[in-house]
Amino acid sequence: MAKPVSVNRVLKLMGNRFEFTVIAENEQAGNAAVDAAIAEVRRIEYLLTTFSNLSQTSLINENAGLKPVKVDDEVISLIERSIRISEITDGAFDISYGSIDKRLWNFDPNMTSLPDEETAMASVGLIDYRNVILNKDKSTVFLKNRGMRIGFGGIGKGYAADKAKIVLQKLGIKSGIVNAAGDLVTWGTQANGGPWTVGIADPEQTDRPFSALKISDMAIATSGSYEKYVTINGKRYSHTIDPKTGLPVSGVKSVSIICPSAELADALATPVVVMGVKVGLELINQIKQVACIVIDDNDRVFTSNNINVI
Repeated sequence: MAKPVSVNRVLKLMGNRFEFTVIAENEQAGNAAVDAAIAEVRRIEYLLTTFSNLSQTSLINENAGLKPVKVDDEVISLIERSIRISEITDGAFDISYGSIDKRLWNFDPNMTSLPDEETAMASVGLIDYRNVILNKDKSTVFLKNRGMRIGFGGIGKGYAADKAKIVLQKLGIKSGIVNAAGDLVTWGTQANGGPWTVGIADPEQTDRPFSALKISDMAIATSGSYEKYVTINGKRYSHTIDPKTGLPVSGVKSVSIICPSAELADALATPVVVMGVKVGLELINQIKQVACIVIDDNDRVFTSNNINVI
């Protein structure tokens, strides 16, 4: 019997770096499976992108405050799950985040002060997941107010990784990794039979991991301020904006969520950054099959209760 081979492909999808690694019977089968997974991610990108006027997301945003828009059941379901995440995070995750006034934020060296509280609040005035109205019977989405915008930046990559995994499994790929810009899902084992090893970036030196986890049939997503932030009056502010205040958050450098679904891991990572160490870990400790590693601004490491047994 021929020895299984590892097939690897890296390319840009959904505006991000995607990497596919599959263990296949031969190179031809591996490449054909990866081609199908890439086609699936492109299909999802076409549905969800805000960079095309033709996408269903853009049509929803275009008709905000005007009329409901008929969309695919798949989009309805994803929005429904997004709203559920908003509810359990008390709005720290919000897909109507797309309506934030981005002119306030550049996070470059020229940014030396925060906007005043009133200006910041005005910039997030249209953000409220409760104003995203779904009609499942008619398969429509309606944004209540003019100027509202939804976006899937906080959940879309994880969703695409999960869907690509399903395509690969249906094509007989029993082991692999789909890495969507750091939101990744694993299944099966490496070609040598060992578990997949996933590194968690060191917040100070993103080119090397501070920790490695051996995982299989699990997903992991990391969010944090280590890639983009500003320091004002000696305090570090993340590029992550609190949807309730319009101000950048501080206190947490990095959050890694480990659970069976890349979509859920992706969706929970950023709100834990917003909620902070204590409240964020309290939330994660209440969710079954979800574990969390948090690094605060002082480089202290905190973990959820079940991190050792997941």
